[in-house]
Amino acid sequence: MGRDWKHLAETVEAAREAKNLTQVALAEKAGVSESTIQNIESGAERKRVPASLHKVERALGWTAGSGERVLEGGAPELEEETAAPPSDLPLRIVHELQDGPLLDATVLDLTPLGSDARMIVVVKGAPNASPEQIRADLLAWAKAQRHIQNIPIDDEPDEGAN
Repeated sequence: MGRDWKHLAETVEAAREAKNLTQVALAEKAGVSESTIQNIESGAERKRVPASLHKVERALGWTAGSGERVLEGGAPELEEETAAPPSDLPLRIVHELQDGPLLDATVLDLTPLGSDARMIVVVKGAPNASPEQIRADLLAWAKAQRHIQNIPIDDEPDEGAN
């Protein structure tokens, strides 16, 4: 089977539009010229795969080699999307956010405690954790969350205190 340049053109265009990118925006993101994107999306037959296709793959969030897979009639593989943590976070928090799967997160409003601040709790699992370990971690988080929600406010009397 030969290379299907029309299939590549349609797939690149659909992926670009799904990301709400113009040809110009995709070209800028990929570091190629607008005419490169136009040429790929034209579906015109070529003798060889353009080197710029690898840059376009990355810009679309495809794994390396996805363009060739599409040319052979297949589908692109998507890179795992990982959101970059905000750059103004402390480095130890950035490191923790990158390590292990995200299990849960919650935002606690501190207004009842006399503050307009919010507390953000992120629950991360161990890298390569088994499903059983993830389940145990989520149960431990649920227990901790119930405890946090039941902590009395300072100006309320503690029922257990004398």
